[in-house]
Amino acid sequence: MSAEVSGKKGAGLLRSGMVVGAMTMLSRVLGLARDVVVATLFGAGSGADAFFIAFRIPNFLRRLFAEGAFNQAFVPVLSEYASQRERREVRELLDATAGTLAVVLLGITVLAVLCSPWLVWVFAPGFHDDGHGKLALTAEMLRLTFPYLLLISLTAFSGSVLNSYGRFAVPAFTPVLLNLSMIGAALWLAPLLDVPVMALAWGVLIAGIAQLLFQIPFLMRLGLLPRLRPNFRHTGVRRILRLMGPAMFGVSVSQINLLLDTVLASILVGGSVSWLYYSDRLVELPLGVFGIAIGTVILPALSRQHASDDPTHFARMIDWGIRAVLLIGLPAALALIVLAEPLLITLFHYGAMTDHDIVMASRSLRAYALGLVAFMLIKVLAPGYYARQDTRTPVKIGIIAMVANMAFNLILMWPLAHAGLALATAMSAWLNALLLGRGLLRRDVLKFQPGWGRLSLQLLVGCVLLTGGLWWLTPDWQQWLAWGIEQRLAVLLGLIVAALAVYFTWLGLAGVRVRHFKLRG
Repeated sequence: MSAEVSGKKGAGLLRSGMVVGAMTMLSRVLGLARDVVVATLFGAGSGADAFFIAFRIPNFLRRLFAEGAFNQAFVPVLSEYASQRERREVRELLDATAGTLAVVLLGITVLAVLCSPWLVWVFAPGFHDDGHGKLALTAEMLRLTFPYLLLISLTAFSGSVLNSYGRFAVPAFTPVLLNLSMIGAALWLAPLLDVPVMALAWGVLIAGIAQLLFQIPFLMRLGLLPRLRPNFRHTGVRRILRLMGPAMFGVSVSQINLLLDTVLASILVGGSVSWLYYSDRLVELPLGVFGIAIGTVILPALSRQHASDDPTHFARMIDWGIRAVLLIGLPAALALIVLAEPLLITLFHYGAMTDHDIVMASRSLRAYALGLVAFMLIKVLAPGYYARQDTRTPVKIGIIAMVANMAFNLILMWPLAHAGLALATAMSAWLNALLLGRGLLRRDVLKFQPGWGRLSLQLLVGCVLLTGGLWWLTPDWQQWLAWGIEQRLAVLLGLIVAALAVYFTWLGLAGVRVRHFKLRG
């Protein structure tokens, strides 16, 4: 085992998760600031809808390929090489993987840029008959945003290497650059352009370049900066490619479902795409800070335990992940449901964002929030398969969940409009998570550790206290409309702090301690 890996393998999952969570929190807060700027300047009109589609297409493919299928296939193979092979072989794997990834994505990017109008038509068919030129504007933006897929995929590759060697902070900080770039473009570049909303697309492209360049010095410090040497015949690359196909479905079903929401939303009333986007962004805050943070640190750790043939600790780590998700995910979901309108008003109700937009977005926010815990559980349960290089089971489960989501969409979108699409995504996420969990239990990979009965009661009472307190203390949402930004922020922060104080005070009195969630990685 390399010195770098051996030096980091004993790091606690809780500590590593807190590092990733802190960096992700910074990114998410700036992401909310970015969305506030976008909502204020562009609202939920045709220009905003066009950008959200142009950004969602490469962003969806990023999560599907780079952070989804590729990451889940690459990290276990890299962990095995780092644990069992010589350093020269690790470098050869990195060179071949980086080169192959770059060649494939460059070809896809060139093709997508040339065919951007057809891509938009596929992903947003409702734009074709729109009288405001949405399709043409979206296609023009897509030519700028799609190269982001190539740049961010290489960035994700670099981040996977750093994560595997215990350097979690740098990859977790990197998304901050996207938010800063888009905020700067919206504020300073937009006024200079004939079509101001095009500045957002330029901001995405600039961010992709900055994010990739930011990772390079840290790879050089490890002596692992890859040289682009495409080699489809390399044994490790072939294993990664074999694992990637099934993994594409297994870990990215929620992203596919969100994309289906966008496609169907484009045929609903104008603004539906934006309402789903703004509500999804709020759900992404706790999901990114806690769910993705846990998933980020647990995959390399599980991969090391599998390579070391330690099934007992492997099972304990998955159990730890589930407990951590419930500890944070349950109160976060309940808070989003109770505070839907106050959150949206405080963050987005400025400039072009109307009262009607708030009402509509709050409906989809509550629906998405019902699936928050499931979204988080998938981040913990799916690595339990991928760390063992089992991609067949998650792909079967992913297909089931995706088909179910399509059925739920068709059933719910007509009576509930865009909120029905969000609810369908939440329902399919729960189906996905439950099937993943059942599969791990049947294989004896997941074994619930002692103390679940007591913890369940503690969490139940804590969630009741938190929800009841928020419901009682929160003013009517129409009152928030009359307040200025300072009063909105003050009251919202006061409610959040009070809710957290009640929840964690109860857990402390009930006997829950930080040491209960410490576990060696």
